[in-house]
Amino acid sequence: MPQGPLPKARSLVPNDPVSVSRRALLGGVAALALLPRGARAQATKPPPAPAPPSAASSSAASPARTLTAAPGTLRLKPEPAAPTPVWSFDGKTAPPVVRIRLGETVRLKVENRTDKPLSLHWHGVRNQNPMDGVGGVTQAPIAPGADFTYAFVPPDAGTFLIRPLVVGGSSEPSGRGLAGALVVEEASPPAVDQDLTLLMQDWRLDDANTLLPFGQPIFAASSGRLGSLVTLNGVPVPAPITARPGSRLRLRLGNVCNARGTRIRFDGVKVYVLAVDGQPTDTFEPLRATLPFPPGTRYDLMLDMPTEPGAQGTITALIGNGVALATLALTGEAALPPRPPIAKIGDNPLLPAEVKLQNAVRRDITITGGARIDKDKPAAEPTYSGDSNRVWSVNGAPGTAGMSPLFSVKRGQVVVLAIRNETAFPQALHLHGHAFRLLHPLDDGWEPYWLDTFQLLEGRTARIAFKADNPGRWLLGSTVLERFDTGLWTLFEVT
Repeated sequence: MPQGPLPKARSLVPNDPVSVSRRALLGGVAALALLPRGARAQATKPPPAPAPPSAASSSAASPARTLTAAPGTLRLKPEPAAPTPVWSFDGKTAPPVVRIRLGETVRLKVENRTDKPLSLHWHGVRNQNPMDGVGGVTQAPIAPGADFTYAFVPPDAGTFLIRPLVVGGSSEPSGRGLAGALVVEEASPPAVDQDLTLLMQDWRLDDANTLLPFGQPIFAASSGRLGSLVTLNGVPVPAPITARPGSRLRLRLGNVCNARGTRIRFDGVKVYVLAVDGQPTDTFEPLRATLPFPPGTRYDLMLDMPTEPGAQGTITALIGNGVALATLALTGEAALPPRPPIAKIGDNPLLPAEVKLQNAVRRDITITGGARIDKDKPAAEPTYSGDSNRVWSVNGAPGTAGMSPLFSVKRGQVVVLAIRNETAFPQALHLHGHAFRLLHPLDDGWEPYWLDTFQLLEGRTARIAFKADNPGRWLLGSTVLERFDTGLWTLFEVT
């Protein structure tokens, strides 16, 4: 595939004055259960090297928390509607939030009490490769009735997701409700009155409030399994957030939907972005108070509640005419004393200080496949008549267990990928094991934040740059899990 204009040879340095455009983030394409802080794992020494540490660095004495995935029920509609049969962790309706401090060890024994193979991907963690949680690639899937213990020290502070990821079998455990978050607190986190983790899911229900069947090829070949009801943290929308007048809130917002991408708008409150995909950025206000929100994306947001009596705010997902995810309201006496101005939360020091593009390994990646849309009949439904197990291809081949890497690079090499979307649909993509910078399409700049997930519109090419500093076999794949299950992923190797 011919490659378009590339950035001029230079170094990519965080916060370079050339790179202050936020076009990619701000121009890109439900209810709340407010979770308390969970018990923290026992402390271990932080990793001594920039690469994500191995599980061997974990303290052998650290007890493993057990997380049991099993069938249960969830009330998604009020009585007399019947509860919905779902899968959940530890029998709880809210997705779990694993919360630790930077330098502590995650030790989590996952027990699979469902009837399908399972593995958990730590979405956004620059993890050690055997702990990345891709069943069929980085580990054998956890069989029904079996268990597996994840043990690793996250190298970065931030907000990350826990998503089921098994080659050929990710959509069902996710669509039945299995999801969670990993919060790695900074060594010196900013002072706030509430620190809330908010996970958006959706559910595809029939008239009896039962989940519709999985494995439908047309979903995989088009927009994915879009739900008919939205929740955040397992509670139907909208849900209230209440806080004292003048108090400061940190919201960790993550999209764990199977397929639904949307935009999030903030009405009646002024929010500031602290981090994108778990990585700190220069603090900024979203353009038009709106943020793109494809599956797998996370934002750390800060806001100060108003002080005027009766003031209210809303967090709205721009689905259809708009779906209110949460309402923000005041209660009680004003918070004292006033907080200092909202400021940057710092940097993750183990990210590379610069990414030199002069001698980068450059590869072209082309995504093809999926349903067809009749341009002469824009209102017609997409159609697909191909192989239901090989719907999508990356450089001509679907992702399959045991496949050879698309390319291999030495550890420390800078990589630039030119990714072309030749399908009829926007594609939400996730790079495993690394954080990247999105390059500008028309000049030699780059976006001023690290990412691991982004959305590529149909017919477009995007270029990403990253330092391949984490050894192992890593995926680049769709965060729309029906697409992932039907081939929309590939892998590369860092030696």
